[in-house]
Order: sequence, then structure tokens, then C-alpha cells
Amino acid sequence: MFDRPTILDEAFSRRVAAHDFPEPRSSQVTKLAPPHIVVDLFDSQIMSRHLDLWARRSKGKTFYSIGSSGHEGTAAMAAATRSTDMAFLHYRDAAFLIQRKKQAGGLTPLHDMALSFAASADDPISGGRHKVLGCAHSFVPPQTSTIASHLPKAVGAAHSLGMAQRLQLADAVLPHDAIILCSFGDASANHSTSQGAFNAATWAAYQHLPMPIVFMCEDNGIGISVRTPGGWIAANFAHRPALHYISCDGADMNDALRGCAEAVTYARTRRKPVFLHMQTVRLMGHAGADVELSYASIAQIEAAEAEDPLLHSARILHEQAGMSGAEIVARYEDMRARVDRVAQDALAKPRLVTAAEVMASIEPTKSAQPPQPLPDAAKRDALFTKDARNLAKPATLAKSINFALADIMLQYPHVAVFGEDVARKGGVYGVTQGLQEKFGAARVFDTLLDEQTILGLAVGMGHNGFVPIPEIQFLAYLHNAEDQIRGEAATLSFFSNQQYRNPMVIRIAGLPYQKGFGGHFHNDNSLAVLTDIPGIIVACPSSAADAPAMLRECVRLAHEDGRVVVFIEPIALYHTTDLQQPDDSGWTAPYVAPDQDKMIALGALGQFDKGTELAIITYGNGYFLSRQAADELKAGGIDLRIIDLRWLHPLKAAAIVAAVADCRKILIVDECRKSGSLSEKLMTIFTEAGRGDAVSRITAEDCFIPLGPAAELVLPSKASIIEAARAAVA
Repeated sequence: MFDRPTILDEAFSRRVAAHDFPEPRSSQVTKLAPPHIVVDLFDSQIMSRHLDLWARRSKGKTFYSIGSSGHEGTAAMAAATRSTDMAFLHYRDAAFLIQRKKQAGGLTPLHDMALSFAASADDPISGGRHKVLGCAHSFVPPQTSTIASHLPKAVGAAHSLGMAQRLQLADAVLPHDAIILCSFGDASANHSTSQGAFNAATWAAYQHLPMPIVFMCEDNGIGISVRTPGGWIAANFAHRPALHYISCDGADMNDALRGCAEAVTYARTRRKPVFLHMQTVRLMGHAGADVELSYASIAQIEAAEAEDPLLHSARILHEQAGMSGAEIVARYEDMRARVDRVAQDALAKPRLVTAAEVMASIEPTKSAQPPQPLPDAAKRDALFTKDARNLAKPATLAKSINFALADIMLQYPHVAVFGEDVARKGGVYGVTQGLQEKFGAARVFDTLLDEQTILGLAVGMGHNGFVPIPEIQFLAYLHNAEDQIRGEAATLSFFSNQQYRNPMVIRIAGLPYQKGFGGHFHNDNSLAVLTDIPGIIVACPSSAADAPAMLRECVRLAHEDGRVVVFIEPIALYHTTDLQQPDDSGWTAPYVAPDQDKMIALGALGQFDKGTELAIITYGNGYFLSRQAADELKAGGIDLRIIDLRWLHPLKAAAIVAAVADCRKILIVDECRKSGSLSEKLMTIFTEAGRGDAVSRITAEDCFIPLGPAAELVLPSKASIIEAARAAVA
């Protein structure tokens, strides 16, 4: 009763040998598939099934045994699409991947899948880091057990197809007439992330923007142990504006082929989104550790097993390919033997054995793209004709970023800037003002108000040759969408063994001290959500002098090395002009053109003065306040230097320690909270370097930022920095 894999396996052979086939379930079939197609798809289906059976019986030799049994009908979608139609897959789509690899040619789907199941270092997609469904050679970015987090990037990839065609982008990865496939389960369709993706796709299509995407919902009626209400998916999606609904039966190969072909044809010819509702069944429970009898009756389990898609496919083979039950069973057993042979070979292959091997793929391959040449001077002069007078004046931080973005977009035709209010308005603080006028609505555009969509667009566009520069309006607005960075963008190189890249530069206005807005949603001083993510880069310019060179380096890192970069812009310093006295313009700087600017490389520190009695290490607003405090500290006899970190993640420990090696005392000034801040990492770095007795810190309180003048009570200030500096050297 409890060994459902064996019961399911034996029932197939017994029923097919006796020609005990289930009755057809679909009445929509009007065209029968040719015999050779039926046989080919059946082979993919039974390969997927035997891989599942092997994983369930391997007794710890394979890992993460969530299976695809009952969802074998997805092979029909692989048959209906091209191998250049990028596919973001549900974790039960092994049959799709097998069929896609067969169609791509030159690939070994069974061998590749077995290596992935066995977590072998030879696994061609993840290199033994996860059992993922992916293939770098057939446009299937690897997916793990995501709950809808892949839907926003699928929408982004679909949007990029229309953009690439409109811009005639020479570096596009996908053909302009490609479509995007995104598959998921019925339970995942309820997730807020997927609802946002559906809304974004239809929002675009409603405005007649190209959105060639097929959302394939594999409806098996249950999510782990929670039943989906009968009829819910159809009721929810059949009548949505700008979303074409098609249903099919995944257990019936003919009907699955019909539905998939209709969906793909509609998306490809109309360039509009489709919701394909594919009925499936779930067999053998949710995953290896799942005891289905704990929440389902034996009658429910047996009813699902009676509708095994392989039984329906066997009936179709018998009726359309003329194969007897014995011949079908023989084919099934031959596949079992093939899987067993390949499985034993896969289990003998080496696995990752050192931390260095595991971590080798965290960062994408360096210099995968050649450097982008600078445009000629005439084009630049024409671009900045209206800005000529302002270019000659000292710039604020905000204006320097604006000029730098214009130069970057001129240099990189595949860069796009987008987000909430960034286009005609130019952002809340005017940082992107005038860019849409210069580069057009295809490259500078407003999105709907959803941070998950904004970041998902960036991830998906990066798959198609773009270097996106999305803007998150305020740092606190990131938190409802952070998984698009943490779970999707940052993991892609790791789980694809450096074969896929997510180039992007995410601009985020953040950090505290701004006067115009109050409250924690506009004055967020926590970077912890970003600075513990492996592989990403976090940059924070504190001045107009540094921002352009740092932003150019960020875009270079994204373009050439495929890096995920977060560019934190201190809101309170956007329009700051003076440093010590009114009208001294001490915090402005001349804007330097790209061909004359000095490079600020990743990890390069900034330094003011060369004192050896005290080193202040800081960033952002802390650097500005420390510079304000410097005159008074020096007048009091303290010989100091101030180090601007600039690059907040990853921290270059050796460079930081070396920068203050000749200083007697070290003071860390951190505007973020005492707990979970950069100051903790810096204290650790100095302690491990043997300087723990020389270092002290001043930070913000472990508190949200209140409204009005009360904010100053919980943040470092010029006065508190002076006090802490004097105490440090006393």
C-alpha cells in the first residue's frame, strides 16, 4: 500500500500487456499525431518516468527527488516550440527538457539528466550544485524548486523580444520572432509573484506592447498537501483582459499537442500572452519525503494513478502507431535498462569535493563580452547640445549621475533605463531627467508600480543581450521584491556553472538623512538584505567626484563580466552642494567625460588626507559627515585620514587593512544600524588582522528612522563623529 512507485510501475506493465487502457478524456481532439511523433514523445515520457523511479529507489545516492510523474504531457510543449524559444520551467518538466534536448541535436538528455540527479560534477548544467532543469545549449535557464519567482523574469524576456526588434539590437541572444515559455503549477498560480507577472504581461498587452509569452499552468489539483478548489484556475484565468485562454489535457498526447500548438501559434503570430491550462495528475506524492497517505485517502491516490499519462500514451501508441501491448511494455522495459545503465555510470562520476570547487561558479565568467568602444566626439557633442552650459558648471551628485547615464546610454546601445516615474518626470529627484528625450521611449520607460516586475524585467532582459539599469525608487521598496535579486539573478551563474549571466546595474535611492521625506520607507538605513548575497556587487558613491567613474565601472562589469550590480545612491547627498560653509560648493565637482575620467576599479578605496594618528573608515553620508568633522578634528590636533569604502560588497579585506596599516587608531562610521551593518564586518576584518584593540565604531541605533528632527537622534552626526574620534585617540 505504501510503495506507490512500485505499484504504479507494475500497474503500467500489467494493464498495457492486457490492453487495459483508460478511456480517452478529451473531446477536443480533431487531429491525430503522426505515428513517428507519438513514438518519439512516448520515449521522452518513459525516460522521465524511469528517471523518477530510479531517484525514488536510489536510497540516498541521488538527491532532491521531487519528480515529474504525471506531468509527462509537457513533452508536447517541447515539440510545439523551437529550441530557440527560451523556456523557464516548472520543476516537474523533465519530459519537456528531455524532448527539447533531443530536438536541439547533439545533446545526450538521458546521460545529462542522470548526472544532475546524481549531483555529479560532470552535470552539464549545474556542475553538481543542484538537480536543476536547464540547458545552456537549448535556451533553458536552470530553475530549482521555485515558487513562481521565475515568472517575472519570463515576462522580462518576452518584453525584451519586442524591444530588441524595435531597436534592431545586433547583440540580441534570441531571434526576434521567438516566444517565451513559462510553466508552473496550479498552486504557484496563486502566489503574489505570479499574480504580479500575469498583471504585468496583460498590462503591457492591453497597451499593444509586444508580449509573446505562453504561461503554461500544469494543473494537477494540489500543492504539496493543499487541494486547489475545483474549477479555480479556469475561473481565475479564462476571462482576464488581454490574456488568451486555452485548455488542454496533458494526459492525452493528441490533445496536449493541439493545445500547445494553438498556444504557441497565437503567441508567435499575435505577439500577445497566452494562458495554457494543461490538466495533469500528480503521481508518487510531492517529493521523496512526502507521505501522501497522511493527507489523501487511498481512493484519491488510486484514482490519480488510474489516469497515469503513460497509460493514455500507451493507448494512443496502440491505436495510432499499431503497437501491441507487448511491444509497448518491451519498449518500456528497454528504457528501464537504459536508465539503469546510465544511472550506474552517473553514480560513478566524481562529485564536488572542496569548497573552492563549489564556489567557483558564484561569479560569472570574466570578460565574456568585448569592451564597448566610446562613441565619436561628434555624436557626444550633439547629444549634450542642450546641456553644454550645465556641463561646464560643477555638478551635484544627482546631476553627475544624470550626465553619466547619458554617456553610458550613448556608448552602450543595449542599455535601457526603466522604473517608476523615471521617464518624462525623470524620477522623484530628477536623476533621469531628459534621458527619454535623448534616447526615446523604447530605452527609457516607466513601468507599472511593482518592484518585482521591475527587477524581473531586468533579469529577463539580461537573458536577451541587454544591460538593464532598473531603478528602485527607495531602498525600503526593495524588500517586497528582493528575491528577484537573491533567488534569481544572484544564483544564475552558480546553478548554471557560469553558462548563464544576469548583467544588470540596479540603481537604488537610499540611506538616511534626507529632509523632505520622513519615515522608514523613505529613510531606510539597512543594507543587510544586499550585503550577504554571494556574487553580487554593491557600490555606493558619496560624491559627484566619484559617481560617474563608479557607475561606468558598474556598467562595464555588467556588460563584460555579466555581473549583478546594485548602485546605492545616497538620497540626502543628491543635491548637496556645500561641505563646510554656505555657498562653498565643496560637495560639487566638474563632470569629467568618459575619455578623460580616471577609472575607479572594483574595490578601489577613496582617501582624504594622510594622517596616521586616526583613520576614519566610512561610506555614503558617513563620508560626507566625516569630511565635515575633519577641520575641527585637525584643529584639535588629531592627525587623520578618511577612507571612503565606495564598494560595500564584497569587501576587499586585504586592501582595507593595508589602507590603515600605519594608523594608530581606527574609527568606523556607519550610518546603518548597529546590528547587521557593515561595521560588524569591518570589526571582524580588523580583529582577524590583529588590529581589534585599535578599532572602535559609531553607528545608527537599532531603530527605524522616525519622522522629522527626531531622525537625527538615532543617526551618527558631525558632532557625534567628533566626540567618537576624540575618544578613540584619547
